[in-house]
Amino acid sequence: MGASVLTASAAGTASAASAVTVTRDGGLAVDAPLGRVFVGDEANNSVEAADTSGNLIGTVPGITGVTSLAVSDDGSTVYAAAFGGNEIVAIDAKTLTVTARYVVPTTKGPQYVAFSGGKVWFTYGDQWDSNLGSVDPAKDPSDPTAVTMGQFTDPYPNQGFWNPALMSTNPAEPGVIAMADSGMSTDSEGVLDVSSGTPKVVAFHFGDYSLNNGIDDIQLVPGGTQVLINGTNRDAYANGKFTPDGSYPQGQSAAVAPDGTVAQVAGGEISVYRPAASVPLRSYAASPVTPSLAWAPDESRIYALEGQEGGPFTLRVLTDPTKTVPTLTASAPSSATRGKALTVKGKLSAATALPAGTRLAVTRTDLDSPQGKALAPVTVNSDGTYSFTDTPPAGGTVTYTVSYAGSGALAAVSTSAKVAVSRTTPSLTLNDNNQQYGYGTTVTFTAHLGSEYKNKVVQIWANPYGGDKPNTELKSGTVNSSGNLSVSLRLTRNTTLSAVYAGDDRTAPRTVTSTVYTRVWESGSLSGQYRNAKIGSTEYAWFHKNSDAVFNTTMMYYPGRKERVDFQVYSGGSWRTTNSQYFALPPSGDAKINLGAAGQANIKARIRVVYVQGSSGDDVNATNNGAWQYLNITN
Repeated sequence: MGASVLTASAAGTASAASAVTVTRDGGLAVDAPLGRVFVGDEANNSVEAADTSGNLIGTVPGITGVTSLAVSDDGSTVYAAAFGGNEIVAIDAKTLTVTARYVVPTTKGPQYVAFSGGKVWFTYGDQWDSNLGSVDPAKDPSDPTAVTMGQFTDPYPNQGFWNPALMSTNPAEPGVIAMADSGMSTDSEGVLDVSSGTPKVVAFHFGDYSLNNGIDDIQLVPGGTQVLINGTNRDAYANGKFTPDGSYPQGQSAAVAPDGTVAQVAGGEISVYRPAASVPLRSYAASPVTPSLAWAPDESRIYALEGQEGGPFTLRVLTDPTKTVPTLTASAPSSATRGKALTVKGKLSAATALPAGTRLAVTRTDLDSPQGKALAPVTVNSDGTYSFTDTPPAGGTVTYTVSYAGSGALAAVSTSAKVAVSRTTPSLTLNDNNQQYGYGTTVTFTAHLGSEYKNKVVQIWANPYGGDKPNTELKSGTVNSSGNLSVSLRLTRNTTLSAVYAGDDRTAPRTVTSTVYTRVWESGSLSGQYRNAKIGSTEYAWFHKNSDAVFNTTMMYYPGRKERVDFQVYSGGSWRTTNSQYFALPPSGDAKINLGAAGQANIKARIRVVYVQGSSGDDVNATNNGAWQYLNITN
């Protein structure tokens, strides 16, 4: 509010896109002549300076426990209440240097500060014992008369402000200060005339809860008749007294512009009301907590500190607060055919009449124009409706953005409609699906893309079973003149390969897959025999009936993997299974299985190691039966 001080009301914050962030709210003030915004940081003992767009200009350190800020009427000086240092600090608003420090002779303040009537006013003290002091900036800080304490004289005996009072000024009411006890223990409030340099009570109400049930924020309303309490209740003052005079919808705190327009914090919103209105001009979504709020003197902006409970808080700039936000709609077909005309229509609605010939800007964003292409503007009909036709040259998601630039009374607004425009399905293949290969085989995979597309780039990805190097890009490139892109891969596991085509403005994206299976690497051999010799055409290991036979196996290891061992005996002219058993595979992949001694002769048997996909504890490889190893038991 220009040179006004908007005292910290209930804790608060909202969203922000500004570079100015403070840990704890230490006050907010706007310097109209210099076009600067000042934010106190109580936790970091500093004052931050920003331009009118909220961009950080500089920092003034060494303001111990700053709790409130005020700006001189000419904008040359910022005054900070440094509660932790028990002083009022004067800062050159242009150079951001400290020019004076006025010692306040108390350990309980200053708490809040305001500038009015050529002096700096501050409140100090604690519960049951507080008062008003002033600084005469025309005097040197070393002058004992520069700081004057105890300047609030009770209009009635023993009835004053029990807590350090909140203070508010307004550029439209020079020489006037509104004051109020803060907290739930009172609802005392007053208006003081300080134009002469000596406070005179214009109106006062002692806290009997007949007006307000606790005060967290007070704002001086221009016009010389009202104050606004907690952003909600309007209390009129006349003949030295206060009376209820209406209210706004429920809020927590506010800032009042020079023309009486109210910016109110209510939960997660900041709403703007014309004086005494019940419906806001517009509302802004805000963060859960907004402790400080201030108007730009020309009412072009609202400045808000926003954040979470306990901070930090960021300076947010709200633009066009006194302009009503019109409603703009746009609808289009959910889907359309590329190269065929479609129609977009909608309506612009506003609380005030739209000027004749109001035009809307239209932009089409698609794969051909990712940054947007301006189309011919469209004129709004007298009833606010509009429509236009367009033939989308590209497929995919096409976005039509319709924008209204705003006017003196209406804010700018835009909306959009999306259309899924058809694209042809590309011809894309990947070879070798469901093929099976031996462990360690190098296989060439070829993706084939049809020839009718603008984009010729294809990617080939591999996703081995078992989570080893998942979704690895093997190759990306432009297909050759035959439409092919090839890559070779050494297989050690079952692997799903994907050929990915991103599409183009006329062709849809597509992905095809090919899963190839890799047989596990395994082997088996016998030991303990006294010789090897063929029986017929089959090689046998010969064992004495009282000698142990040992079956040695090797298999590619995988955590939790088991190998199956099959054992068969030749009987009645055929091989008959007598045992099939799973064994845990050790990390080495090697195992020795002692079959023991047969105990009798004239037995022919065979044994093998087997990996069964799924049943062996994993599905990383394809099922593979090892070669049979033959045994002949003799005397």
